[in-house]
Amino acid sequence: MPTLVRFLPLLIAAVLGGAVLYARKRVPPALVTLMITAFIDMVGLLMVIPLLPFYAMSLAAEGITLSLGGGRTFHVGVGMVTATLVTAFTVAQLVSAPLWGRFSDRFGRRPALLVALSASAIAYVIFGFATSLFLLFLSRLVQGAGGGTVGVIQAYVADASEPEQRARNLGWLSAATNLGVFLGPVLGSVSVSLGTGPGLRVFGGHVALGRAAPGLFAAVLCLINMAFAWRYLRESNAGVLASTTAERAVAARARRPGAARAAVWRVVSHSAEPAPRLIWIYAIAIGAQQGITTILALFLAERFGVTEKTIGFLFMYIGGWSVLSRALLLGKALDRYGEARLSRIGSATLALGLATIPLTHNLFFLALAVTLVPLGTAFTFPCVTAMLSRVIAPQERGLYMGVQQTFGGISRGLFPLVLGFAWDHARPGLLRGVPFWISASLVAGTIFLGLGMESYVAPRKQAVAAD
Repeated sequence: MPTLVRFLPLLIAAVLGGAVLYARKRVPPALVTLMITAFIDMVGLLMVIPLLPFYAMSLAAEGITLSLGGGRTFHVGVGMVTATLVTAFTVAQLVSAPLWGRFSDRFGRRPALLVALSASAIAYVIFGFATSLFLLFLSRLVQGAGGGTVGVIQAYVADASEPEQRARNLGWLSAATNLGVFLGPVLGSVSVSLGTGPGLRVFGGHVALGRAAPGLFAAVLCLINMAFAWRYLRESNAGVLASTTAERAVAARARRPGAARAAVWRVVSHSAEPAPRLIWIYAIAIGAQQGITTILALFLAERFGVTEKTIGFLFMYIGGWSVLSRALLLGKALDRYGEARLSRIGSATLALGLATIPLTHNLFFLALAVTLVPLGTAFTFPCVTAMLSRVIAPQERGLYMGVQQTFGGISRGLFPLVLGFAWDHARPGLLRGVPFWISASLVAGTIFLGLGMESYVAPRKQAVAAD
């Protein structure tokens, strides 16, 4: 590990330098600043996320026993404890996402993003000093309240993109965030080693941060990101402001207090319409991915002996494939298959990856199975979000992007609980695969929701080749 720590700055510089050189002539200039902001935010988030199950295991290795009164008790296993921590984040995000969407439509994307980043910095500090499950739970609530801005960031991209270029530009944004997924986890694992080692040398002395190191480092990154966004990020929704009477009426409807509730209900009551179908596809796929991520560390610790000092390297591998698939494969695949068909290919790939992970018993086959997950998500999420942006009115874009995140939040809350329960009640061995197979089956079912989506999406213009 000391050798890795010594050469880590060179690795980061090489990765970032290569990414900048590759993207220099390929990424629209308007996206560069937003991509940097999203990248730094994801680095901080992924420094913390892979460590969460291990922190939960250290505080409740055998789960917790709740008293129900009258001498009755209820035992909650570590799978459900971890799932509850994840759900705390998604519940807070669920509540905040539509509010962020409406706020950004009315007051701008930039203020919403800056407020959210400040909440994230506070959450990282709480996480760093959490010595109980309650403080871990509190950190996830604060993080979730400040993390309901994914729809705002996506609306940022949609504002600055032509309809036929949105999937490609969302793919570039995903590449930036997944570069954060590539670097964040290993920085988190390294910070654990630094915190439990002799400490950092400061002014001739050593400061031991202990287990607070990952949270504190992530908070510092968040503050740097706030300063960068304040200085360089410009407002994007000026071109979306209504200028005609009809457009002002649509925008006013989108800002009504009940607009978010009406949009949510429409997704439920008109599920056959294109926008609701796309939202359901997104919600199921991202919920399945989140649910498996929740128990993946438990699975790897049990079968492969992975620890909090090594889990970051697996997530770095996943993040690396995520970046490569979005930067190198997505553009060409879009040109060949189109958004609708490629989203179905992505769902099939994701389902196959989830189904085969528990069948692996060595690192080689684990790597093969895990690779299918970032490939599947790279082909699914940008295409689904881009198609959603094309089937709704521009003045309601922020609203429906927020609604998409609302359903994604519900799914990201339910899947971990269901899969955590399944994990706690599945015996070690082949039955440990049950949570993975539940997720894979539901993702495979979304393929049918995407059938015929081509007829709802406007014909694509000839896209500019990624090369």
